[in-house]
Amino acid sequence: MATPYLRARRAFSPPIRPLAAPKRIPSAPRRLASTSTPPSSSRVKTFALSTSLAASLYLVYYYATDTRASFHQYIVPRILRVLYPDAEDAHHAGTAALKTLYPFGLHPRERPSPSASPSPEASPLAVTVFGTRLTNPIGISAGLDKDAEIPDALFALGPAVVEVGGCTLLPQEGNPRPRVFRVPSTDGLVNRYGLNSRGADAMAARLRDRLRRFARSLGLVEADILDGRGPDGVPPGSLQPGRLLLVQIAKNKGTNERDVEAVKADYVKCVERLAPYADVLVVNVSSPNTPGLRDLQATEPLTKLLSAVVDEAKKTGRAQKPKVMVKVSPDEDDDTQMEGVVQAVWMSGVDGVIVGNTTKRRTGLVPQDVKLSAKEKSALMEEGGYSGPAMFDRTLNLVGRYRKMLDSYTLQSSDDSEELPEQKVLFATGGITNGEQALQVLNAGASVAMVYTGLVYGGSGTITRVKSEMMKALMDKQ
Repeated sequence: MATPYLRARRAFSPPIRPLAAPKRIPSAPRRLASTSTPPSSSRVKTFALSTSLAASLYLVYYYATDTRASFHQYIVPRILRVLYPDAEDAHHAGTAALKTLYPFGLHPRERPSPSASPSPEASPLAVTVFGTRLTNPIGISAGLDKDAEIPDALFALGPAVVEVGGCTLLPQEGNPRPRVFRVPSTDGLVNRYGLNSRGADAMAARLRDRLRRFARSLGLVEADILDGRGPDGVPPGSLQPGRLLLVQIAKNKGTNERDVEAVKADYVKCVERLAPYADVLVVNVSSPNTPGLRDLQATEPLTKLLSAVVDEAKKTGRAQKPKVMVKVSPDEDDDTQMEGVVQAVWMSGVDGVIVGNTTKRRTGLVPQDVKLSAKEKSALMEEGGYSGPAMFDRTLNLVGRYRKMLDSYTLQSSDDSEELPEQKVLFATGGITNGEQALQVLNAGASVAMVYTGLVYGGSGTITRVKSEMMKALMDKQ
């Protein structure tokens, strides 16, 4: 039965025809290569374009990472204020940016001008502090780098002194947010951080890692740097020639300020953990946002506290022991109060004083020709410490008075000793925003002028501008 079906299929199949030969498509006539543009010309153009692009990118990089660039002053701070209405968020964003950019070399840094002195020691701005020849007398106050996350990025901005902290023994959150408020019309800030800190152990671990990385880069170990076997003229804290790293310490909020022994224990334990990695330890007894802290500026408790810190600092396991300074309040400005501080400094053996901190007072902070908005008025009256240019006159006055009192005690001590004791070092902080003001506090008796709020409003080029203005003023006098 299969046969008829097969036959039927063959009957209806179309006849098989041979395939036709494919048609030939005439080829297009070949064109001869033009002799007017040689093959190498395209490579030359590509090279020129690549070189121009690379040069443009380098110029952008060079400009963007130079503290002299005007956009650091006029654009970046304003952008931060727009993007981050909360001043603390802007602070964290700035810190995070520097921390991220620094390892890749994309951070802003001070580059020497062609007219700069080839030797930092020969610069007209060089000063000697605690036996170290500093490249300049400008510093950055504590508060910008609370947890020692970016000390090297801050050094790159041009100061010879960077103060990190304040650091408490145990981690603490500080006061509830919001706790930082801008007063742009006065370039001022009000803060009540309350010494928020990750604790001494966390800061010590961070600074220890930094020291070990530095040692490995030289083929050394941590002990070599601490024992003075590192590069000559490089302090074990800053790890940079002509620079000093200050580490500020404070008591925890929960430590009873009336229990002097408990307060001493807080500070001493901070010294145990942090002293190996600091060139100078700063004892903070002046924060207005920690209850009872400023009460420790009375002569008797302050003497006990500072003596304990000095004794512990002398036990630090390294060749060059850290110096000790105390940071005092600008609000304790009565002669009797100041003399009590000076007496405690001399009795305890502290090496110097930092004048001052933020103020709780609100009088005289707004110039007569400045009108504050309702928001600014509200911010100014927030509880906390005020900092800004309006503090400068008070700082200048206190520096002159402390210098006179400290030197008076120096002369008194020399009468009782055959050898003249070393002059106590004085740093100034509060309202310093330009070179003229820096020179004024230096002439009043300070060794270093420190900047804080000026960086917030003036950007990362502030230190460079201050030093440039100082150099210009010195040259004009010559």
